Amino acid sequence: MSSDLVAVTYDARDAARLAAFWAPLLGREVVDVAGGALLVGAPGQAGLELVTTSTEKAGPGRFHLHVTSDGDRDQQQTVEQALRLGARHLDVGQLPEEGHVVLADPEGNEFCVIEPGNGFLAGCGVLGEVSGDGTRAVGVFWHQALGWPLVWDQDQETAVQSPQGGTKISWGGPPLAEKLGRNRERLHLATTDLEAEVARLTALGATEIGPLLDGVELADPDGNEFLLTPR
Repeated sequence: MSSDLVAVTYDARDAARLAAFWAPLLGREVVDVAGGALLVGAPGQAGLELVTTSTEKAGPGRFHLHVTSDGDRDQQQTVEQALRLGARHLDVGQLPEEGHVVLADPEGNEFCVIEPGNGFLAGCGVLGEVSGDGTRAVGVFWHQALGWPLVWDQDQETAVQSPQGGTKISWGGPPLAEKLGRNRERLHLATTDLEAEVARLTALGATEIGPLLDGVELADPDGNEFLLTPR
């Protein structure tokens, strides 16, 4: 048994406003869900779920998104579109010669518009990567939890990808930034047997945090919260 990835979930002050930003940027439709909005991806593309909460952003996110581009003009147009929709440029210490453009969405969530010709994200689709802060152990955990191939495992850096291809989920290895309270972004999984899957995930190294109205909250081996709900 394994879990299916439903989406990468972001807490938001205004989920509808944030959905209105990301939907045109990713070319997706907005589906209303309890407490927020879901942007469903094509097969292999990670969904993006936005949930209105009172949680405040504290420091850089544990995940940030990588949006791909097909050429120099496409990258420029994507950046311009994001700025029109409410994004802003962000300085995280990137070098002038680096080809990607670092931005923050209207609620300050970091993301990058990746330069054309990036071989690692070739063929991954518009939402090419969910890039995380994490150890090698957490990459191996998610490889086992999702049943996805480990497509990168070098120098403590790891990445997994669905057998269908599409969006990669990666972890940059140590040193890790300090975790400042509860994460505002997390993975949302679904399963057919909640009790059995909680037992399997905890055997792999997860920690059960507790029940929620719509499922169970757990933490991965690095302490990052994730949600497991019935399919």
